[in-house]
Amino acid sequence: MTIADLPIDEKAEKPGTGPGIPSVIETRESEVRGYCRGWPTTFDTAKGAWITDTSGRKYLDFFAGAGSLNYGHNNPVLKEALVDYISRDGITHGLDMATVAKKEFLETFEDVILTPRALDYKVQFPGPTGTNAVEAALKLARKATGREAIINFTNAFHGMTLGALSVTGNSMKRAGAGIPLVHATPMPYDNYFGGVTEDFQWFERVLDDSGSGLNRPAAVIVETVQGEGGVNVARPEWLRALAELCARRDILLIVDDVQMGCGRTGPFFSFEIAGITPDIVTISKSISGYGLPMALTLFKPELDIWSPGEHNGTFRGNNPAFVTSKVALDTFWGNNALELDTVRKGQKIAERFDALAKKFDGVHGRGRGMVQGLVFDNAELAPKACELAFANGLLAETSGPSDEVVKLLPPLTITDDELDHGLDILADATEKVLS
Repeated sequence: MTIADLPIDEKAEKPGTGPGIPSVIETRESEVRGYCRGWPTTFDTAKGAWITDTSGRKYLDFFAGAGSLNYGHNNPVLKEALVDYISRDGITHGLDMATVAKKEFLETFEDVILTPRALDYKVQFPGPTGTNAVEAALKLARKATGREAIINFTNAFHGMTLGALSVTGNSMKRAGAGIPLVHATPMPYDNYFGGVTEDFQWFERVLDDSGSGLNRPAAVIVETVQGEGGVNVARPEWLRALAELCARRDILLIVDDVQMGCGRTGPFFSFEIAGITPDIVTISKSISGYGLPMALTLFKPELDIWSPGEHNGTFRGNNPAFVTSKVALDTFWGNNALELDTVRKGQKIAERFDALAKKFDGVHGRGRGMVQGLVFDNAELAPKACELAFANGLLAETSGPSDEVVKLLPPLTITDDELDHGLDILADATEKVLS
């Protein structure tokens, strides 16, 4: 398929005229389902940056499994390794038993990722999702320090289990807990006050004030770019100041790199741009490389005070994910080519968003690397732009407290032609909703 086969025109199939959602999903699956409401079709196959529904209609994927498919759908190199492993009856379910797949992953992760960056982290395999990695990080921080309180930030998102929800900002998601979410205190994220107030003025004041009522925290948890929160980008100098504040006051620093790690912002870890070394790091989503469930909690060796089995999970040893992760690391991270290309493509998106902002009032862009957001001053227009984009063959989601941001997470391996085509679709949709 070529880009020329996919014109942007008024003949594009509109939502509701394709195969739609199967009746068994409408009647049997819980009302909690979300993405299928915005993309009312039935998907069948996918390759690279494209996903195809049961009518044969192809969509360019600027969602990429919420950032779980940094190397695209069914990457052929990863698929070959996975098929070979399954065909030879390699271990699928291993809990925390020693397996060849785990050994090879850990060796590669050490050689390709940790050692070149001078990072000495122990690796924990929690349950295989980002929220499991966050739960492990919070538990470990409390165990290591003997303190309960955690500092989080406005508009943060860290997961949907109770501990992760307690450090998440979104009121709708927090309300779903059904119980009070305690032992966490939010602080203003970078630029929360639009540059009017010094970033750490309140934080440092309440830490030092014996009358503030703030318990001395075990840890601070932060995203370098808040994806679900609306593509809010922390400046490197803000992250460095945060790391220095934590070090001065013996507070552990947790960087949640679940969505922004594995190269999404350019470097493998999103915090590399700030030159900091967090005490604990959470990784998931694209760490398997193939969309298979996998998560890591990384921490400095002196924090490895777990008792055997103190934090565990039935699916913490997803060996097929170890296989594809190893190959992804070998294939994409042996040099800095992908990092440089991600930064270049991110700049291309940013320039297109700047052009839209100059052409139309009411929109502007922000982001880093290949996570970019188009912010609508009128929050109601962002979902409408996504709906029009879907009608013309592009998958993109909204984020932010009012869903005011069209968030782009294309595969890092997307071609320039594909990227341009998707940006043309979004620009067309933006023009229509703004006019």
